[in-house]
Parts: sequence; C-alpha cells; structure tokens
Amino acid sequence: MMRTRPLKVALLGCGVVGSEVARIMTTHADDLTARIGAPVELVGIAVRRPDRVRDGVPAELVTTDATALVKRGDIDVVIEVIGGIEPARTLITTAFEHGASVVSANKALVAADGAALHAAAESNGADLYYEAAVAGAIPLVRPLRESLAGDKVNRVLGIVNGTTNFILDKMDSTGAGYSEALDEATALGYAEADPTADVEGFDAAAKAAILAGIAFHTRVTIDDVHREGLTEVTAADIASAKRMGCTVKLLAICERAADGASVTARVHPAMIPLTHPLASVREAYNAVFVEADAAGQLMFYGPGAGGSPTASAVLGDLVAVCRNKLAGATGPGESAYTRLPVSPMGEVVTRYHISLDVADKPGVLAQVATVFAEHGVSIDTVRQQGKDGEASLVVVTHRAADAALSSTVGALRELDTVRGVASIMRVEGE
Repeated sequence: MMRTRPLKVALLGCGVVGSEVARIMTTHADDLTARIGAPVELVGIAVRRPDRVRDGVPAELVTTDATALVKRGDIDVVIEVIGGIEPARTLITTAFEHGASVVSANKALVAADGAALHAAAESNGADLYYEAAVAGAIPLVRPLRESLAGDKVNRVLGIVNGTTNFILDKMDSTGAGYSEALDEATALGYAEADPTADVEGFDAAAKAAILAGIAFHTRVTIDDVHREGLTEVTAADIASAKRMGCTVKLLAICERAADGASVTARVHPAMIPLTHPLASVREAYNAVFVEADAAGQLMFYGPGAGGSPTASAVLGDLVAVCRNKLAGATGPGESAYTRLPVSPMGEVVTRYHISLDVADKPGVLAQVATVFAEHGVSIDTVRQQGKDGEASLVVVTHRAADAALSSTVGALRELDTVRGVASIMRVEGE
C-alpha cells in the first residue's frame, strides 16, 4: 500500500552533483515514488553562495544555514555532496542526532573517519550510505557490502580516477609527455585547475581505503594507504611498457595476505599486460577488478565521475535508505570484525621494471646482476642498449618485496658504473 505522507529530504551542496540530484528528484518524482512506496520531497538545499544561478533548482528551497536545515527534526534523509572534512562531518553527525539517515558522496570524509560516522549512525538508529564516494555510477560499495557478503574477497584491483586514466591513455595513444596530456585533460574539463588530488593519488587513495575496509571487513583509513602519483611517469616509461606488451595505469590495489593475517592497500602507477581486462579501459572511464574465493573474477566498469553518473549513485542510495525508513529498519553498517592489520608497503611483493643509466663498458651487467643477487632479488629479463660510452639497462625482476627492491636500488646507486636510476615501476596484473 502506497504511503501518502512524503519522506522529507535535505540536500547539502548544489554544485555539479547536487544540482543534478535536485533535477532528477524533480523530473523523476513519480518513478521514485513508485520505487520507494512513498513520495519523496526535497524540502531544503544548503549552499554557500545563494546568488549563483542554478537552473531547475527552486529558489525557495535554497538556504545558507546548513546547520538549521539538518536540525529541523522532520528530515528523513540528508544528502551530503559538499565534500571535504568540515563542515561535512559535523553536519552529518548532527543529522544523525536529529533522526535523519545520510547519503553521502564524500570519499575524503568516509576514508578518514568512516568508523566514527558508522558508530554515530548506529547509535541513532540511522543509515549511512555512500555508493557515490567510489567510482561514480559504478556499483561497487553495495556489491562488496551485500552481494559478496557471503564470499571471501582476496583482491580488489582498479582504475578509480578518471583524470589520471585519461592522462595515461593519451600518453600511451599519442606519445605525449605528462605535461601535454595534463593540459589536454584540463582543456576538456577532466582535470581541475589544481589537479593535485588526482595526479598525486589522493583521490584514488581515499577510494582504496573505503574499498579495502569493506572488502576485508576491517578498518582501513586513508593514512594506511601507500600513495604514489603519476607526475614522474614519462613517455619513455610508456614506451618501455609497450615493448613488454603492457600499458601503464594508476592502480588502486587492495589485497589480503596469502596467510590471511593482514591486508595491504596502495595506489601507484604500474605496468599491466595488454591481456588484462583493465588494460582496455580508456579515456576517463573507471573499472575495478574483484577476485573472490567463490565468485572468482568480477569486473565493474563505467563512468567514474561527473554530475549525472555520481547523481545516479546518490539516487540509488536514496531509494534504498527511504525503503529502510518505511520498513522501520536500517541497512548494513560497518563490518570490521576481522580487525586485520594493514601491512606496510615494504612487505608488499610484486614484480618491478627498473631502468638504469649506466656506462657502456664490459662488466657493467655483471656488477648490476651481482647487486640484485646480494639483495635476494631475482632477475627475470634484462635489455641493454649502448652508444658513445653511455647505455641504458632495463631490468625486469621476478616477484620481490618492496623493501628488498628499495635496498637493491640503494646499492645500485653506489656503483661507479651506474649513472642514475631513470625509473622504477611495478608490474601488476599477472
């Protein structure tokens, strides 16, 4: 039986995503009512700049007093799309205290303080949903939290930032350098005026923390995630990857240790074979590869950012939360029962591609090989080119711990015949 009294919704933020949420709530009102079992009514929109023109957004709903809006007491659901840590954290906890459930797209806040937010939601009998915090429209949080709840997830490997994927794709397809590819991404609106959060891996690291926590039922914050950006990736690195039958992607990698006693979470550029499904993810698209005991290998693919895709995820959460409200129940909360430690990057084992500038004379390769052997790092392949007394030496290792590789590189720098370490890149997906 359809309930006639509407569920009241407050919206915090009305930028690219928020305005699209408001538009869909208005234009798809009848469909949302049918899917939820009751009407939903947008009763307030908190913004910082009320004078900005927002097409399709009712001016009478706009307010600058977000605190008063979430304290009303008659709000059923608060949608938070303002981003950042504060005032979002205070507004969300205040909403819980006043009886509202929360739908958020705030990856930074969930990655930094998800445990406290979940605790606040639970203590107030409310929901906290955040599908839109990871990979835009791609369903990831709910499949990991619900669909795979009966399985054991061992690895999550993904491209979760569209800006960096666009840059690397252009470097691969056109031979452009990093700066040129970034300029194109900025001109097309894929990169912000200040692209630091994207190109230095902060955005991907927050998403990795969220995915690792859900996948492995343990608490992982952004501070636990090893992070490297792509600003040091060169056209030469891309060319080396091609010669190996690989491409370069900025990957978020979350893994359970083989003995099940710990987990790792990291973000960094890596070479992946062209045969891997993630290698074909082009332009600004996202994709996440999940490996589980029973389900096997699963891949989730689609647009990972933008107003409409992110709003789609927000509205999906809104429908779920409203259904819970009508049923007098709450959905899944935090699952952190395993309490697994997060291992440091030094313990991560993977393959490496190392490019060295060396003197072009006899015995250099033997010296380099000896250093690798002394540090317990096994060499898979070596490629050497020389001219006019200088040479480049490209070494691809078998799997080795990051700490062992770091000590190896340190020793290589001490050799008189090694002029410098041009690049170091991990090789994943094999």
